[in-house]
Amino acid sequence: MSTVTDPAERSAGLTGLDHYRTLTARQQPTWPDADALAAATGRLAQAAPIVVPAQADTLTERLAAAGRGEAFLLQGGDCAETFAEANADRIRNKVRTILQMAVVLTHGASTPVVKMGRMAGQYAKPRSSDTETRDGVTLPAYRGDMINGFPFTSEARIPDPERLEQAYRISAATANVVRAFTQGGFADLRQVHEWNRGFMRNPAYARYEKTADEIDRAIRFMHACGADFDALRSVEFFLSHEALVLDYERAMTRTDQRTGHAYDTSAHFLWIGERTRQLDGAHVDFMSRIANPIGVKLGPTTTPHDALALTERLNPDNVPGRLTFVTRMGAGQVRDVLPAIVEAVTWSGANVTWVTDPMHGNTITSDSGYKTRRLTDVLDEVAGFFEVHRALGTVPGGLHMELTGDDVTEVLGGSEEISDAGLALRYETLVDPRLNHQQSLELAFQVAEMLRA
Repeated sequence: MSTVTDPAERSAGLTGLDHYRTLTARQQPTWPDADALAAATGRLAQAAPIVVPAQADTLTERLAAAGRGEAFLLQGGDCAETFAEANADRIRNKVRTILQMAVVLTHGASTPVVKMGRMAGQYAKPRSSDTETRDGVTLPAYRGDMINGFPFTSEARIPDPERLEQAYRISAATANVVRAFTQGGFADLRQVHEWNRGFMRNPAYARYEKTADEIDRAIRFMHACGADFDALRSVEFFLSHEALVLDYERAMTRTDQRTGHAYDTSAHFLWIGERTRQLDGAHVDFMSRIANPIGVKLGPTTTPHDALALTERLNPDNVPGRLTFVTRMGAGQVRDVLPAIVEAVTWSGANVTWVTDPMHGNTITSDSGYKTRRLTDVLDEVAGFFEVHRALGTVPGGLHMELTGDDVTEVLGGSEEISDAGLALRYETLVDPRLNHQQSLELAFQVAEMLRA
C-alpha cells in the first residue's frame, strides 16, 4: 500500500498524509488558538507510539480470518471514555466483561474470538449540533474529553488543544493496564472460568447453568489430561477507537521502518463513523493512506453503490482483513437494507469483514427523558444480521458493542428487567447508553446460539 500517490507530493518530500487538509473535514472542533494546536500536535508527533505497526498487521490477519468464518470479532467498550474513569478498576471490569463474553462465544460456537476494546482512545464523539442551548444560553457542544469538558460552562466547553496531549497520556496508561491484565495472568482461562462460576450463581442467569457446567467439565477434562495451561495464561487483546479528531490521528501517525508504510499508532484498529464516511471527505482520504486495518460504519441510508465505492477507495489492493464494514441499521431496517449491500459487495469480489453494531441504530428517548436502548431491539438487530448473511451464504464476522463492566442502568430490559423508572438508579454515561455487565453476558449467550446454529 503506497502512501505516496501524487508525483508533485513525492517531489516535495511529502507522504500524502496531509492531503486531507485540503478537503472538508466534518465533526471537527473549532480550535480557538492555532498556535496552541500546532504546539500540541507537534509534541504528539514526537511522542512514543501507543501501539506498534507489527501488532496492527497481526490484527489484519485475525480480521481476515473472521471474514472467512474462521474466527469471530468481539469489539466492545464505552461509547465515549472519560478521563475521570480511566482507573485500573474500570479498565479491569471492561476487560473482564469482554473476556467473559469471548469465553461464552468460543465455547458456544467452537470458534476463535478476536478480542478488541473500544478503549485507550475513544475520547471524542460526533454530535448532531455544534452547539447546545440551555435556558437561553448557547455554548459549544460537548465533543468528548479529548476536546472539551462536559460541565455546561463557557470555560469548560472551549476546545483546548492541551486535551489532545492529556488524551494521549491517559490512552498510553490505559494501554499499559490492558496489557498487564491480558498478559500477566489475569486472563488465564482458569480465572475466566471462575468469573463464569460467579456469573452462574446469579439467579437471573439460571437458564445458562448448563453452559457454565459444560465449561466447567471441559476445563476439568483439560486439566486431567495434563493440558498445557501456560499457553492459556494470556490473550491477544487489541485496541480501537473512532478516528474522528484528525489533528490527533495525524500527529500519531508514523512511517514504519520495515515497510515504509504509514501507520496510525494511536490504536491497532480505527474506524470512520457514519457521519464522516463521505467519499470526498477528509476522513476517508486520511484513512485510505494508513496501513492499519480500518472499519467504516454503515447506517440505513447506505446504498450498494456507497459500499462499493468505499471498498475501492479504502482497499484498492483488496487485502483480506484490511477493511471491515460495521453495519448499524436498526432492528426495524436491517433485514430490508442490508441484503442488497452485502450482495453487491460480495458479487464484486471485494474482501470485507462484516460486523454488526446493534447499538447505534436502536437509540430511543424513554418517557422519563433518558437516552436509552431496549435490549430486545439490540438482540433483534443481531438476529437480523445473522439471518441476512445466512440467506446470502456470506459470513457474519463479528459484533461491535457499547458496553461497560459496571452495573449501570442505561439500557432497558434484560434479565434484571431494567425499567424506565430504573434507568435513574445508575445512569452514568455522558453520551450514549451502554449494556451493563450482566446484559453483555446475556447477549453473548444469545449470539453463541446464533453462531452455533
